[in-house]
Amino acid sequence: MAKDKLSERQQGMLAFIREFTGENGYPPTIRQIGEAVGISSTSVVNYNLNKLEKDGYLTRDLKVSRGLRLVGETPRGFVKVPLVGYIFASEPVPVPGEASAFAPDEAIELTRDLLADDQDLYALRVRGDSMIDAMVNEGDIVVMKKQAQARNGEMVAVWLRDKEETTLKRFYLENGRVRLQPANPKMGPIFVDPEKVEVQGKVVLVLRQLN
Repeated sequence: MAKDKLSERQQGMLAFIREFTGENGYPPTIRQIGEAVGISSTSVVNYNLNKLEKDGYLTRDLKVSRGLRLVGETPRGFVKVPLVGYIFASEPVPVPGEASAFAPDEAIELTRDLLADDQDLYALRVRGDSMIDAMVNEGDIVVMKKQAQARNGEMVAVWLRDKEETTLKRFYLENGRVRLQPANPKMGPIFVDPEKVEVQGKVVLVLRQLN
């Protein structure tokens, strides 16, 4: 819906929600919205909010107090991390082209206090169980920090150039070769020449999938 098709009152609501949320880190109440645009009836405010939601300007969660969110905007105190595909915590699995070629199709929002650094982040959903002893299970989401180097012991996403395969393992450089170590006693390590390994990022956060 084009902006000029909104009523002046609805434009005022959107502007107030954006300004209030930016200043406070949380959205306003229905009554506060009404006071800002000169509407005394909460039912009229609700009607207009429902219209704005229907037209795709905001989302509402009626089960949550102040459950308003402007579409396409991340509230202060949060960081939006693109969820770009899958990573295989199993034997390396072939993927078409480079593993980094996934296009972001959705995102997750995290509070900044969960992250020491919120730059160059992306997220991957885990398939496989090779990292279960590191508390990374099938269906979990790992938040990755983009980097091309890894220290011994770091859990990283690696691309095996010669096999065109990708995997999630702990990285160790030992005696001139790379050991990719699973965290599952039923699985053995993978040994690779360093020039055949491309580190694409390290795990900085694991989001557990609760059943």
